[in-house]
Amino acid sequence: MSTLAVVLAAGKSTRMKSALPKVLHEVCGRPMIDYVLDAARAAGVDRIVAVVGYRADLVEAHLSTFADVSFARQAEQKGTGHAVMMCRAFLAAQDGPVLVLAGDTPLLRPASLAALLHAQREQRAAAVIGTAITAANQGLGRIVRDAEGRFARIVEEKDATPEERRIQEINTGCYAFDSQQLLAALDLLRPDNAQAEYYLTDCPQWLLRAGHRVTAECVFDVVEALGVNTRVQLAEATRAIQQATLARLMLAGVTIVAPEQTCIDPRAEIGADTVIEPFTVIRGAAVIGGHCRIGPHVVLEGPVRLPPGSVIPPFQVLRAEPSC
Repeated sequence: MSTLAVVLAAGKSTRMKSALPKVLHEVCGRPMIDYVLDAARAAGVDRIVAVVGYRADLVEAHLSTFADVSFARQAEQKGTGHAVMMCRAFLAAQDGPVLVLAGDTPLLRPASLAALLHAQREQRAAAVIGTAITAANQGLGRIVRDAEGRFARIVEEKDATPEERRIQEINTGCYAFDSQQLLAALDLLRPDNAQAEYYLTDCPQWLLRAGHRVTAECVFDVVEALGVNTRVQLAEATRAIQQATLARLMLAGVTIVAPEQTCIDPRAEIGADTVIEPFTVIRGAAVIGGHCRIGPHVVLEGPVRLPPGSVIPPFQVLRAEPSC
């Protein structure tokens, strides 16, 4: 059974104060949406539909390099539900689960998405809402459960009672739907709110009222599901990915003399017993053999390949040779 992912990528960069579409802002040298696509693929997704809108030409130009990505255009941004409505043709042709994800969440983990899909399949649910637990729940939708602990509804903070605002289980904005049940729920959405928008969060409620199985599964860490909306959050996401990259390399036998003064692309491969001196920057999918010594103050650009035992002295810039 194939799995489809709908990735919402139509938004502007209003709080970024930027003309560049938000999902194209880079985290560790790659547009943030690339991390979302990678996580979806690693979780078992076969096909991806990117919903584009603001400066769609730029987003499509970047994503068209991926053979598994198709596009749906959202000419007017009328909410998350409206964005998914633009994918009707893809949903109608899909016989299986559908992940709905935001393109500005580069810290998503494949294991969390796989757990969300597993829950939808195992429970044969019309919808599964991915949730997380956090005391820092300000501005986030709360998950309301009934006396038996079953999902009841999502309540936004502005509509929540004082008791509901104390709820620490929040909606991450990641969903797994049955494709045909999602289509039916989209037909019921109405812009009956102050923003006059179609909210995807209303779909689980409609499905629940229709007697379908809807659950909320706490399979996410809150950090991975929080979107990047400002350049402060962009820096925080970059720091998190960089720290994870350096930790992985060091645990694999690479010496990084000063991690806080070193930048290494997550795609880089570095052999054991290689030493990376301070102020070294490695960009792109570099392949560096074992027992090398690099730096300090070295820049490696692009898919550079260094054989085992290489020594790169300080203040060097190495770039990959252009292919013929």
